[in-house]
Amino acid sequence: MDALLIHGGQTLAGEVRISGAKNAALPILTASLLTADTLELSNVPHLKDISTMLALLGHMGVRATPGAGNHVTLDGAAIPNREAPYEMVKTMRAAILVLGPTLARFGEARVSLPGGCAIGSRPVDLHIKGLQAMGAEIVIEHGYIHAKATRLKGAHIAMDVVTVTGTENLMMAAALADGTTVLANAAREPEVVDLAKCLIAMGAKIEGAGSGVITIQGVPELHGAAHRVMPDRIETGTFLVAAAMSGGKIRATHAQPDTLVSVMGKLADAGAHVTRGDDWIEVESDGVLNAVDVRTAPHPAFPTDMQAQFMAMNCIASGAASVTETIFENRFMHVQELRRLGANIEVSGHTALVRGVPQLDGAIVMATDLRASACLVLAGLVARGETKIERIYHLDRGYERIEEKLTQLGARIERVH
Repeated sequence: MDALLIHGGQTLAGEVRISGAKNAALPILTASLLTADTLELSNVPHLKDISTMLALLGHMGVRATPGAGNHVTLDGAAIPNREAPYEMVKTMRAAILVLGPTLARFGEARVSLPGGCAIGSRPVDLHIKGLQAMGAEIVIEHGYIHAKATRLKGAHIAMDVVTVTGTENLMMAAALADGTTVLANAAREPEVVDLAKCLIAMGAKIEGAGSGVITIQGVPELHGAAHRVMPDRIETGTFLVAAAMSGGKIRATHAQPDTLVSVMGKLADAGAHVTRGDDWIEVESDGVLNAVDVRTAPHPAFPTDMQAQFMAMNCIASGAASVTETIFENRFMHVQELRRLGANIEVSGHTALVRGVPQLDGAIVMATDLRASACLVLAGLVARGETKIERIYHLDRGYERIEEKLTQLGARIERVH
């Protein structure tokens, strides 16, 4: 099993090219199930979750052909297997995204209840209720969701809570439904907008993506298209925090600044100097930071996927700050690992109170989920001495070549077996 060794204390500086967004690429890959034509995708990141999704799609019948760089061509002309088995779903909750498009195109789908990071329940009941409102017959048996429908019908669906994958699943299903579907209380995340752009390029009729109400006029069929996956805003934010914590200067290129307004605002509040262009963001810092309060909420508020990174930053900032998690009920598992590095953190319910300390000290720590992994990397970069991060397979699910990119910026970091 791989681990990362980090020798802390290096000032990071330079440019880093941002990869395609994992959370946009995953639903866009499943859109290949909606058409018999080919889907040409570019800027697809090389990540464990992406390879898992491609393996699942391949199991179902989609032919994926990698091209130069980060290109993938998907051919879903024949889908003989309309089942997503547990063995291929257990490590990745995003596998639920094959349910909507498979059901909409073929009238039947059987998908295992998903797994993934242990950060919260993330129930799929909203996916099921939405598809049932569109006329699907659904039973859950032996750990599988079994859905049938001759053809889905347009419906007005008001979701109880904001759900990103739920919005994406229902939006794909509605693209081939008979009539108009309205998704109320829809997720407004940029990744939802990117999926909508891809679907529109395939011939879907979608309005309102990026707002709380998305309207989809169903069409009989979709055709092939070419689409470039948006930049990863969470990877971008992680490198910007690394610049602030290390007292360095990092420019993130091939980025999308309008997706990170709340993150850039918090970095400025912490004392970092933030500048931006059309497709880049730069953070410069002297390493003297002020603690900042953070409260996660659905987009456009502060993203839950940046919570752990800002907690790491607050660990070495002046003063005290609260970090409140409102999206996932079990997303403070990194707290105990940060304490092993010398952090001063108290947790009460969904809020952590972080008091900055002058110096973190290297230690052996264990990654518990994807973003916790990134937070431990950030802490290790500024800790005194050597930090060893174990179970980094979580990190490989969502960060493309992170140790290579950090090395290019001046970090002393290496992967060991």
